[in-house]
Amino acid sequence: MTPIIRAARGNVRTAKGWIQEAAKRMLMNNLDPDVAEKPDELIVYGGRGKAARDWQSYQHIVATLDRLENDETLLVQSGKPVAVLQTYTHAPRVLIANSNLVPKWATWEEFDRLDKLGLMMYGQMTAGSWIYIGTQGILQGTYETFAAAADQHFNGTLAGTITVTAGLGGMGGAQPLAVSLAGGVSICIEVDATRIQRRLETRYLDTVASSLDDAISQAERARTERRALSIGLLGNAAEVLPQMVARDFTPELVTDQTSSHDPMVGYLPVTSPDEDVDMLRRSMPDAYLARVRDAMVAHVHAIVTMQDRGAVAFDYGN
Repeated sequence: MTPIIRAARGNVRTAKGWIQEAAKRMLMNNLDPDVAEKPDELIVYGGRGKAARDWQSYQHIVATLDRLENDETLLVQSGKPVAVLQTYTHAPRVLIANSNLVPKWATWEEFDRLDKLGLMMYGQMTAGSWIYIGTQGILQGTYETFAAAADQHFNGTLAGTITVTAGLGGMGGAQPLAVSLAGGVSICIEVDATRIQRRLETRYLDTVASSLDDAISQAERARTERRALSIGLLGNAAEVLPQMVARDFTPELVTDQTSSHDPMVGYLPVTSPDEDVDMLRRSMPDAYLARVRDAMVAHVHAIVTMQDRGAVAFDYGN
């Protein structure tokens, strides 16, 4: 059973200096269940963005930070502590390098090979550097993105518009609140029910629809009233968006923030209720990736169709 990680609070430290204590608390805060997406797997956000390579590495990092002197520097390579050097008091206490591959080998295939050997992890931007602060950290930038869309296309406000998007993870979870802050209505598709529940609990999401028809009905009513509303919808975007197209439903904006940068882990194919996705991924990776690509094609084709019908479509990080 994996431990539940909570960073210390207050002015009592266990490390030999406050800089070391700060680094340790930042690492631990990344893995707090209120912050991380899958803390039991050391995954913070973004598909498989991790704070440490494995639990042994995590424990060694914490222990090293506690005994690190004020004139020493800890070196961390892809989530594993590899050296402690004597430097000087004004040098960094920790230096971190994550997922560094020279261009010829900078491929998912090579990364996956090294990952399976326990030689590398994917650190994302702020997971492996221990500075992730949850969805609040991306809220302002996400709001600015939708506000810019409002400025360019809707006279400075999203009031009276519907945005369709997908992904309510660590990054995408900022979208419903950001659209609401810009005055608009959003239908946010998410394949994982626990992520929808988390966004409801933190009030980044107003409500959850019981079906696609319910989501569209709620959204259209709020649009008519020029009332901001965020609606979660459980489903796979590769299925839901084509269904929207088939219903002749065209939102004013359509975008996406699923983890499609990582097809092996971050983006799920269309599956039947009785399929074990994890087993399929492990036992038949090539077949799994082929199905992921098929899902991406269907997803993007629906977005383009909506764009052809008048929606403003834009990429958001994928």
